[in-house]
Amino acid sequence: MADQVVPHFQNTSGHDSVAIGAREFMCIGANPPFDHPHVFLDMGSENEVVCPYCSTLYKFDSTLQANESSPTDCSWTPAAA
Repeated sequence: MADQVVPHFQNTSGHDSVAIGAREFMCIGANPPFDHPHVFLDMGSENEVVCPYCSTLYKFDSTLQANESSPTDCSWTPAAA
């Protein structure tokens, strides 16, 4: 797992749902500094999951790359240390 970067997504804009290209990801709620604890979510064989912190509904979309979202403003990349 150390050689893979887990995609991060947020919903600062308050969209009803966010389509993403990953089934395993981190939800951060909103853009920092207003983020919630970064929560690892795994859809498993399902096509959607709700974040238990911010209630964002994430839906898997196989046409997107793992780090892409629709709306596009919901992808987040951590700053390099």
